[in-house]
Amino acid sequence: MTDHTSPPSRALPPHLAEDPRVADWERRLEWPLIAVAGVFLVAYAVPIVWPQASATVQSVCSAVVFGSWLVFVVDYLARLLLSQQRWRFVRGNLLDLAVVAVPLLRPLRLLLLVKAIKRLNRAGATAMRGRVVLYAVAGSALLVLAGALAVTDAERGAAEGTIENVGDGFWWALVTMATVGYGDTYPVTITGRFVAVGMMLGGIAVLGVVTATLSSWLVQNVEERSEEQRAERRDGTDDLWARRGDVESLVAEVRALREEVSRLRSDDGSGVGAASGAARGHHPPG
Repeated sequence: MTDHTSPPSRALPPHLAEDPRVADWERRLEWPLIAVAGVFLVAYAVPIVWPQASATVQSVCSAVVFGSWLVFVVDYLARLLLSQQRWRFVRGNLLDLAVVAVPLLRPLRLLLLVKAIKRLNRAGATAMRGRVVLYAVAGSALLVLAGALAVTDAERGAAEGTIENVGDGFWWALVTMATVGYGDTYPVTITGRFVAVGMMLGGIAVLGVVTATLSSWLVQNVEERSEEQRAERRDGTDDLWARRGDVESLVAEVRALREEVSRLRSDDGSGVGAASGAARGHHPPG
């Protein structure tokens, strides 16, 4: 009988499994929002990287930034209205709320790029570690970029400031992200110091993710090697037991052959003796 049962579908996150309309909305607008986030980041970066830009260029960039932020607001409100459990949606999407509420975090919307890896049909611990590494690398690069732009924007022209251009901002972001902190460049404004706190927390989080991933990889390798050794020992033991069975069978066959030979010899001896006696009894007298 043919089984027409369809394979089970991949499980959605708990807050999406109960809100199919939200899941459908996110699937439909995932790539458009990624494009909007890219446009936003370019518009956010141009006045910082090119401070000599004309007033028209800066006005256009400001309008694009504001329009992108409005798109994020509309997206968040639409998903909130579509959700069946709105308080649970808010608790499960705090990063999206921060992206909408705090302008500094809006570039983090680019983290939606890592959702593309979910389209790969992979499973298991190795694939999970691959996704974790991708999240860590993409998040680190984006955090360094956003931090460098934000701190340059906040510190440029500040009294006694040490970060005057984008190069200084990237150098500061890299050493801060790596939790090194040489001290040759540092923020002096309130906004710059808030950016520094975010960079330090992000650096610690990324370091923890990398350490945990490496530890997981080492533990799995050790477990796999131990399992291989146990399998080899089991195979060796099974082989020894098999050889013992073969030896026992051979011994039994040899014993049976010896008994057969002894029986044949006994039968031959009895036959020869009887023939000799009969010959002596019928011998004619001389």
